This record gives sequence, structure tokens and C-alpha cells, in this order.
Amino acid sequence: MDPEEELFPFETEEEELVVSESAIRPPSGTDKALLKSYTYTTPLPTLLEPDQECILGVDEAGRGPVLGPMVYGICYCPLSKADELAGLGFADSKTLKEHERDNLLEVITSRPDLIGWSVRILSPMDISNSMLRKEKYNLNALAHDTTIQLIRETLASGVNVKEVYVDTVGPPETYQKKLEGLFPSISKIVVAKKADSKFPIVSAASICAKVTRDDVLKHWIFAETGMDDTISRQFGSGYPSDPKTVSWLKANMDPIFGYPNIVRFSWQTCKTLLETSGKTVRWPDDDESRSQPRITALFGQAGGDTVELTKQKRKYSTFASKTNPRPRPQLMQDMALKNVIDF
Repeated sequence: MDPEEELFPFETEEEELVVSESAIRPPSGTDKALLKSYTYTTPLPTLLEPDQECILGVDEAGRGPVLGPMVYGICYCPLSKADELAGLGFADSKTLKEHERDNLLEVITSRPDLIGWSVRILSPMDISNSMLRKEKYNLNALAHDTTIQLIRETLASGVNVKEVYVDTVGPPETYQKKLEGLFPSISKIVVAKKADSKFPIVSAASICAKVTRDDVLKHWIFAETGMDDTISRQFGSGYPSDPKTVSWLKANMDPIFGYPNIVRFSWQTCKTLLETSGKTVRWPDDDESRSQPRITALFGQAGGDTVELTKQKRKYSTFASKTNPRPRPQLMQDMALKNVIDF
């Protein structure tokens, strides 16, 4: 599992995904292979007045699975309409059935006068590339930065956000202080565990994120040629603890090239399978580079050189001489350049 799972256990109640032809697809989905992360944003609510104070919630979906994207969602409405939004029946998306979540997203999309929302869809490739950077950049940092990006973009669009509620990633007190320092214009910021079950505006954001992730995963388009019609989509819930997911990973791993782009290859589950079942590949250039001398050694005095270093000097030298009759590089010949020793 990913290192973050040890510190902050993931919710694992995610149900197995089944493609339903009758389900209405959300506008935040995609019909292209998800190689790069993207953001979907609705227009501002039609009844939102200039400088009208708003409340905003933040939540995510798909933090723990080894398959598919992680999606962060925000939802906002006028602060004066917060009670009206609460009356629409929002709840934590993990406590709802799929059709209930779909119905609630339809409620959200049917109220463009009252509600605005955005989602940031983080591709599996971007997630893994971020986590495998040379400089440490873990899943918590990625989650924080995504939340900050969505809030900043909402403020930049002209929304007067005065209250923000966030489902925490990591210690809530530390995270809240971080956000308060970044957004001094926001009067109230609350970061809490289980915020999606405490605050309706966070529950609404949870619906946007969860329905979007499910749609992208159910209608996944493989970037790899020929896989759409041949690879199984019976991958269970996508969590590493799901036996169906583990079976899918084992059955669809290429021993040399690894996994298709739906898989988060930085997850420990994948690393272990690749190490135990994959082929060891040795790159000749790596072996050759180990035998090459330091560049400064090629220009030292000949006295005391080993036989191997003498061979290396002859191989890499660009000079022609009586003791080394190797011709000058073609570039020097073409440009009629002379060696320094000829002057």
C-alpha cells in the first residue's frame, strides 16, 4: 500500500463499479484517454450577485484506490442560501448508493441559479509521477495543493468566498492553519475529520467528486492500442485490499512493460507484483557507464596509466598524434579546423 495509508487509513467502502447504460453521465467526465489531469468548472450561479458572500466545501474521491484518478471537488453557493442547499438532501457520498449519488448530482446540475462547482481530475500517471519525484512529494502534499488550486481559481473567478469547510487530509489543525495563512480574505475556515458528514456544502462537493470519478473509471479509455476491447474491466472496487482488484492486477501485468495507464504504478501493491512477477531488464548503457573513467582522467599524463585507461583514452580522445593515429572527428574535418598543437 501507499505510505500515506499507514498514517491516515483510507475509507474502503467503495462498491464495485458496474457500467450502467442508463446512467446519465456527468458533464465533468471525459471521452478521451486520461493522460493529463484536468479541471471542470461550471459557470457562476445565475442568481449570484456581485460581492455576495458565499460558502464553499471541499472533498475528494478515490484517494486510496490503486486504479483510476483521484478527484477533488468543491461546491459553493450564497451564504444566505446555505439552509436551502441543506434541504436538498445531501449526505456523505460514501453512505449513498450509486443511483442516489447520481440523483443528487442531477439536483446540483438542475440548480445553476443556486450552486456552482468544480472538480479537479488527477490522472493515475500524474499521481504516480508526483509521488516518485526525487524530491519528496507525497499524496498529502498533492491533496493540499489541489485544494488550494481549486479555492484560488474560485476566488479568481469573482466569487466572494467567506466560509470554507474542508474534509481533512492529515492533522486538521495544521491543515487549517495553513489554509488560513494562504487565504486571509476568507473569514472562516474549518478543516475537520468527516466533514462530508457534518456540513451539507462538503457533502455536495463529495457528490461532485465521487460521481465524476466513478464515471471516468467506468468509461475508462485505454491509451494503449488495442486494449479497450481485450482487457477485462472486472477490477472490483479498485482498492489494494480488494481480492478482485489484486486478481485484476496480476492478470493484466505485462512482465516487461508493467501496467496500462489506468494503474497508479507508485502504489506498493504494484511495486511488489512487478518485483516478484516481472522480468529483470538490464540496460547495456548502464553497464558501459560503470566502466567509463571520469572525464578528467582522459586528459591526464600518460605515466602511470593502467592498460584499461590507456584503451579508454584512445577510444575517447579527439586528437590525432603519432602515438594515436586515430583521425580527427568528422566535424573538425568538415569545418577545416586545426588542432591547437598545429599552431
